[in-house]
Amino acid sequence: MATLRLSLTLTIILSLCSCAKLGYLVEQGTGQVKLLTSAKKNEDVLNDVRISKKDKDKIRKIETYKKYFYEYWQRDETSIYSKTTILHDPAVTYLVISSDFNKIEARKECFPIMGCFPYLGFFKKSSAKDYAEDLEKKGLVTYTRPVYAYSTLGYFTDTILSSFFYFDDFELAELIFHELFHTVFFVKDEVELNENLANYFGKQMAIEYFKDDLRLGKRIEEEKVFNQQMRQELVKLARELDQKLRNAKHTSKEMASKVVHEFRESKILPKVRSICKKHSVEEGKCYYLNRKWNQASLAAFMTYENKGDQLLALRNRISGDLKDFFNYIEEEFKRFEESNQDESFTKWLFGKSRSENEKAHIIN
Repeated sequence: MATLRLSLTLTIILSLCSCAKLGYLVEQGTGQVKLLTSAKKNEDVLNDVRISKKDKDKIRKIETYKKYFYEYWQRDETSIYSKTTILHDPAVTYLVISSDFNKIEARKECFPIMGCFPYLGFFKKSSAKDYAEDLEKKGLVTYTRPVYAYSTLGYFTDTILSSFFYFDDFELAELIFHELFHTVFFVKDEVELNENLANYFGKQMAIEYFKDDLRLGKRIEEEKVFNQQMRQELVKLARELDQKLRNAKHTSKEMASKVVHEFRESKILPKVRSICKKHSVEEGKCYYLNRKWNQASLAAFMTYENKGDQLLALRNRISGDLKDFFNYIEEEFKRFEESNQDESFTKWLFGKSRSENEKAHIIN
């Protein structure tokens, strides 16, 4: 049934797309079909003697996290993650993010029905490499990264991927809660908001899930402070560099690259190194220090983290617990849809103007 649904969806999309995107969609469709057709029911995988006990434990934990998620939000369980796909590669896809050389802003690719996205994903690493090289030749700046989990946003029934098994208990719970959040709330064409919300709720649910686990308690609090400080500083630096590039009005990619290189060496890396040292994170294990920082990678970072402070500020103004906060967002989205506003829901949600009805939710 999932394969038939995929074929019908692809047929509709292909009939509406330009020729330039047909090859991409065909390749991605083929990759998705392989994921679905190679998946096996969890109980069959758990009974397979060729699968290690460690991997089987991960599957059982994912099933537990899924049950907890839907019970927490009082939603009916979906068939998502009822099957497992064993991959032949550490990552499931590779994302290519691109930006114009004179600003930090992810370029969007749009598709009929599915909407617009600030990246393109490829099941084949070689295809991602070829696409990035083609964009670089056109004067754009690119960043390619491996992806270990993703959501089809309800278009198909997502499976557990063996790439999930590389995460520890807390990371795995956060990952599952993040991806499942997309199944209960998603705003079309607002990827940045969707990812920031999934990041926030995924993290908070994981913290709540493990709140009585003394073994993880200290680590969770330390990582929370570390990541929050790192995010705040990198967002601030990304905005500063973006303004610098836009104001300079560089006429060539080479000139802009020099500015980015100098900014990275004089500001980004020293700040990242300082925060890692402050939190006793070894340089070799500091992900933020080893990342290739350029216009595209900073744009990718902003896609997932740019609204973090705004979400925290909004959360602090809303009474109640995490469930109340989510209910508030859902209610606001309903009002937004009924209002027929031209602005985005992101602007609506974080806008300064508040109706009297909305103020009733805010702590005085």
